[in-house]
Amino acid sequence: MKQAELRRYLEQLSSSLSREDKLLLEARLEGLISIFPFSEYEYIISFLIDRNVLSFVEYEKLRDRYVSSNQYLELYNLSPRVFGQIWGEKHLKDLDSRFHLPNKSLDPEYDGEYDLWIEGVKVEVKAARAVNKKKGGSLISKALYWDSQESFWMNFQQLKPAICDVFIFIGVWVDKIVYWVMSSKEVEKSPYLSHQHRGGVEYQISVTKENLAMFESYRVNPKEIGDAVVKRGRLS
Repeated sequence: MKQAELRRYLEQLSSSLSREDKLLLEARLEGLISIFPFSEYEYIISFLIDRNVLSFVEYEKLRDRYVSSNQYLELYNLSPRVFGQIWGEKHLKDLDSRFHLPNKSLDPEYDGEYDLWIEGVKVEVKAARAVNKKKGGSLISKALYWDSQESFWMNFQQLKPAICDVFIFIGVWVDKIVYWVMSSKEVEKSPYLSHQHRGGVEYQISVTKENLAMFESYRVNPKEIGDAVVKRGRLS
């Protein structure tokens, strides 16, 4: 169930309210202030339960349907640092326990320049969220589903190919996570690599609806990501 479908469903239920309750709900919503996790949807659902239009059992089924279709929506609420570094690195370590935070016992020359280490391979982790490039507002309001026909844009920034062997790019949609593994040499040769700042030493790669298919050869299954990184790292 997508957000638009949830909206239509709640509007359908609200249409069965008494005229007095409809007017009351409309008035309350006009002046409603939403602060996470209290939202307009939460208020409407609570109102419908209070008026016996929606039972708690029906609410649980509705919630399960929505959560199963939007399991990564909460990642759009995370700050850039928490999302890109803290969540991204932990997520990969959960996928393969061979990923470690680097230190001098693993790499005597390590000086904080890359993110993860796996079997001698130095790894940089970059994560980005697919957002509607034609829509304004918060990230969560611009969040897209994998099958969306809207043009999306995700930008992987602060790339320094010289400091690592392999890059893992994590692309997040509301209902899907995609992983691309590229060696540093492949990143350097990518036609989609550009300077992040004029004359700077950092680069960026943008993935869009238009060039998504060009990254398909680098896409890996989450269960195989560790092996893919080690293989590419040893070939680099």
